[in-house]
Amino acid sequence: MTEIPCEIYGAVFTVDDNAAFLQKIRTIADEFETHIILFDADRLAGRDHVEAALRHACRSWTGGEAIANSLEMEALLYAAGTRQCQVASSFGIHPGENRSYVAVCPPAPGVRDRLADLVRFVHDEQGGEEIDPAKRARLADLFSITPEEVAVVGEERFRELVLERVALLDVYR
Repeated sequence: MTEIPCEIYGAVFTVDDNAAFLQKIRTIADEFETHIILFDADRLAGRDHVEAALRHACRSWTGGEAIANSLEMEALLYAAGTRQCQVASSFGIHPGENRSYVAVCPPAPGVRDRLADLVRFVHDEQGGEEIDPAKRARLADLFSITPEEVAVVGEERFRELVLERVALLDVYR
């Protein structure tokens, strides 16, 4: 079973029409024979969360055990820690201002330049690494992390509780 290599970038962009924006992304992906996955940075516990979702999605995709019909949706399912596509799609783009992680799997020379027509690339620090109290509360709600769980492992390991939810999707198959 081979994992698919990916490059991950932080980006910001504005979406007026989800379907039209995603069609432009698909056109670029097809042109470069790659997969481009957009993750909502505000719903993720940082780059580690993206890497874990991609690792699990690529493993299930290449192993023939995928839940979804595309690698892109498979990665969003793992990012959300759910088997429900409707829930997972909320971990992608949304109308308005988006702070995002852009994953290109496998990396393709020139794809970043083409994506720059649609997004503004930023450093990871601006892409959602910090978990402030508001984001922590949102993540606790999204991933059903209880105060009791946090008390057991400690606040400094909150990110690990989110990553555990990503890994648990394999158990719930």
